Amino acid sequence: MKILLHICCAPCAIYPIKILRMEDFDIMGFFYKHNIHPYMECIRRQETLQSYTATIDLGVIYQEGYDLEGFIQNVVFRESERCSYCYYERLRTTALMAKRGKFDYFSTTLLYSKFQKHDKLKSIGEEIGKSVGVRFYYQDFRTGWKEGVAASKRLGLYRQQYCGCIYSEKERYFKP
Repeated sequence: MKILLHICCAPCAIYPIKILRMEDFDIMGFFYKHNIHPYMECIRRQETLQSYTATIDLGVIYQEGYDLEGFIQNVVFRESERCSYCYYERLRTTALMAKRGKFDYFSTTLLYSKFQKHDKLKSIGEEIGKSVGVRFYYQDFRTGWKEGVAASKRLGLYRQQYCGCIYSEKERYFKP
């Protein structure tokens, strides 16, 4: 079965890819970047993913452009709900691409992170899957959190310190 896997970053991809391959999925990655700020952070994450996926023979589709303004315009004055918007946009874009590519499923490496809202991700993914016509594959990959972190450190991968958006960057580094 073919699955299009939204990949937020290389370190978060390690464990889900391992598990999906063990389950005999034919995986293609997809890197969505409109939410990642600043631009050089986005590029660093993309380059790390390119380097890593070359070593594991995984094809990845890299989103064109960099519509940071669109992301911010859709979040401004709704900052407390920014994660829901961000999940929705990343999963919707992945699902639409999966439909065009005739994939059986779509999923996300966000399901690996212990910092993400899994109930919200699952709900949004299933809703989008029904509306687009491609099944959302949910699996709680958090069970491999320690294994993935250890592997990313062993491989010397760039490990970012925040989710990606301008708001999470501020929460991580600004300490009044």
